[in-house]
Amino acid sequence: MPDTPYPLWSSTAQPQLLASRSHDDDRLLFPALPAASPLAPAHANVPLAAEGTVYSFTVIHPGAKTGLAPYALGYVDLPGPVRIFGRLQGKARPAIGDAYRAIPDTTYGYVFEAVQGDRA
Repeated sequence: MPDTPYPLWSSTAQPQLLASRSHDDDRLLFPALPAASPLAPAHANVPLAAEGTVYSFTVIHPGAKTGLAPYALGYVDLPGPVRIFGRLQGKARPAIGDAYRAIPDTTYGYVFEAVQGDRA
């Protein structure tokens, strides 16, 4: 897991992404605020729902010389509401409205994995 100055995952058996919820208006900020932030006292860290739906995406086609395969990046809407940007994996080409689940990733901190049984 990358070292981040902010808490990214809950420390439960089923880790969940963390966001900060404002005490004043219930708005969510992602990623969660670090404890040293001057805004931290006005917020509480809360776990986010694991699954959401694709709002928008693009497929990146790296140059042939890189040797990298195409990959998808997109926004996933989670209940809360909060919209999070990240890598989409598990399907060759995602579609708007597809269900994806946030999972830990050692390189990026998190990625979104396609939920099995979703439309093809």
